[in-house]
Amino acid sequence: MILSNLKNKTIIIIGGSSGIGLSVAKMAAENGAAVTITSRSLERAKIASKSIAGEIKAAQLDVNDDNSVKDFFEHQTAVDHIYIAAGSTKIVPLTESSLADSMFSFNERVMGSLRIVKAAITKISNGGSVTFTGGISTDRPIAGAWVSGLGTASAEQLAKVMVMEYPHIRFNAISPGYTDTPMWDAIMGENKLSILTTVAERLPVKKIATPEEVAFAVIFLMANPSITGEVIHIDGGGRLI
Repeated sequence: MILSNLKNKTIIIIGGSSGIGLSVAKMAAENGAAVTITSRSLERAKIASKSIAGEIKAAQLDVNDDNSVKDFFEHQTAVDHIYIAAGSTKIVPLTESSLADSMFSFNERVMGSLRIVKAAITKISNGGSVTFTGGISTDRPIAGAWVSGLGTASAEQLAKVMVMEYPHIRFNAISPGYTDTPMWDAIMGENKLSILTTVAERLPVKKIATPEEVAFAVIFLMANPSITGEVIHIDGGGRLI
């Protein structure tokens, strides 16, 4: 089975303390990989690592900090696969936005990804991979989510342009739709369940994706040596409606 390609591989999850990142870490460990979870908060990374069977490493890494990223990868010997889950979403109309605050979200997803690639590039094995996180905002923009759309589109484009610069490494992206993760708790608050239920009713598949369902796409991209420069959509057909 193709997932056996992950056995004994070194996999780093950037932003793996919850949601999709944590689910990727669990699946990678279940398939025999040596996994490191990073988070801005070392404590959160440690808590997440303890929720997974096996010896999972935890480390502090802030994608917004050049020194933090450089220091982390200077201490790595060899890396096979990286998944970059770190990134936030803001839904605020442009005229009501603080551009500085809004661009923090953009920079976290895009500049953070570039920092990771730049610092890790010499450590990634031939045929190894980096998977970015885009999103449905690229194809189905909504009012107020302008910074999210810019960020997801840029992340997905990175999966294509990086292949041209570093063809010995595979670069891909996932594009999730609405997914039942803690990220939406802060955005939707107590209305989360009703909003996601309404969204699910409009989707062709009539359901919201789970973190595990999205994570499987990441694992698939890591394990399949013939895929590079691709964007995998896990949105229940949301971009089509």
